[in-house]
Amino acid sequence: MDLMHLIKAFVLGIVEGLTEFLPVSSTGHLILFGDWLSFDSGRGKVFEVVIQLGAILAVCWLYRHKIIEVLKGMLRRDPASLRFAGVVLVAFVPSVIFGIIFLKTIKEVLFNPTVVAISLVLGGLIILWVERRERPVMAPTVDDIGWLQALGIGLAQIVSMIPGVSRSGATIIGGMVFGVSRTAATEFSFFLAIPTMIGASVLDLAKNGAALSFGDLVTIAVGFVTAFVSAVVVVKFLIRYVAHHTLSVFAWYRIALGLVLLVLFWGLRA
Repeated sequence: MDLMHLIKAFVLGIVEGLTEFLPVSSTGHLILFGDWLSFDSGRGKVFEVVIQLGAILAVCWLYRHKIIEVLKGMLRRDPASLRFAGVVLVAFVPSVIFGIIFLKTIKEVLFNPTVVAISLVLGGLIILWVERRERPVMAPTVDDIGWLQALGIGLAQIVSMIPGVSRSGATIIGGMVFGVSRTAATEFSFFLAIPTMIGASVLDLAKNGAALSFGDLVTIAVGFVTAFVSAVVVVKFLIRYVAHHTLSVFAWYRIALGLVLLVLFWGLRA
């Protein structure tokens, strides 16, 4: 087994964990770093999808009390728990339908550094625009999010299938546009990530799992563990940060990175 390949997987796992929940696009960063490291992720891009599950499990761990409370409440048919689960489901369904139809095409056509760079810039401009708008907050906490707000967030998540857009960025900004507070939108983005990424990981493994070698599984395991550990750190940081700050710093980072990448790409082609 190639040690350098495992080191690259280790680095990409850290990149995934650090970027999955920040509005900067984990998929975009994985594509960029993978291209920079000349990392061959193998059949069907399974590595990129499955290591995201490591980051999602970090959310499950940090919010385990809330998740257990909701699951127990659902068994007791508690209205509040059933409502919360229903709201997450409503936000989850649009990306499922769209993903089943278009995800393969998106991977084949849009998974490249140029698309990532353009998406980073456009996404950053949208974040700045939303943050500078005055908007009434109708859902101050995650439990206050309504059905139409959840549907709006779910539709926003569809856009994040374009690499460079950012799933967390799309859902947080989508929530804010529909009257959810920044903190509540961020937390809801965490909960929405659980079924979204578990579903994507299971689907990819079902399609390509039989073709994975033992070496592929070890590589995925390395990225999975490092993504989990680094995501734990980021989730704790992000919740504290958004309680007192806007997302503008991430917007400017996206714009700067995207412009640098575009200049580099144009320079290489000139």
